[in-house]
Amino acid sequence: MLADLYQRPGFLLRRTHQISAAVFESACAEVGLTPAQYGVLTVLATEPGLDQTRLARALAFDKVTVMRVLKGLEERGLVSRERSSVSRRQMTVALTPQGVSLLDAARAPAEEAYQRLLSPLTPVQRRQLIELLQTLTEGLADEARAPFVPLQPQDEVPSKRPSRARRPT
Repeated sequence: MLADLYQRPGFLLRRTHQISAAVFESACAEVGLTPAQYGVLTVLATEPGLDQTRLARALAFDKVTVMRVLKGLEERGLVSRERSSVSRRQMTVALTPQGVSLLDAARAPAEEAYQRLLSPLTPVQRRQLIELLQTLTEGLADEARAPFVPLQPQDEVPSKRPSRARRPT
C-alpha cells in the first residue's frame, strides 16, 4: 500500500518540488531569494512595468501569491509598484536599481541550483525530464488553479490562445 503511494506521480512531483526549493534556497542563501522571488525578478527584468495580473499569469501564480511575493520584494526595496497609466485598477511593477543588482548577483547561484537539481541525471535524461514535464503541464493546463500565460516578445503574436484555468463551479 505504501509502495503504491510512494510511486504515485503526485507524491513524486511534490517531493521533487520540495527538493528543488531546498536546493535553490541553499544556493541562493547569500542573496536571500526564494524561487518565487527569483521568478518575479527575472520576469520584471525582461518586461519592466508589467502589470500585476500579467506578472501572475507569466509565473502561473494566483493573485494572493503574487501579492505576497511582491510585498516582500517591495519591503526590501527590490521592486516598486505604481498605478497603471492604462487602468486605475491595475498596478504596474518594475525592478529598482537594488532589484537589478540583486538579480545580477543571484544569476550564478540560481544556475548552480539548476545544475545541482539535475545532477543525478544524464544529459539525455535531463532533456527527457524537461520534455515529459512540459507535456504533462501543457496537457493538463486546464486543470490548474492559476493560468499560465507565458510572456511573448511585443512584436511576436502567439500562434494559439494560451490555456486558462477552469473556474470552480
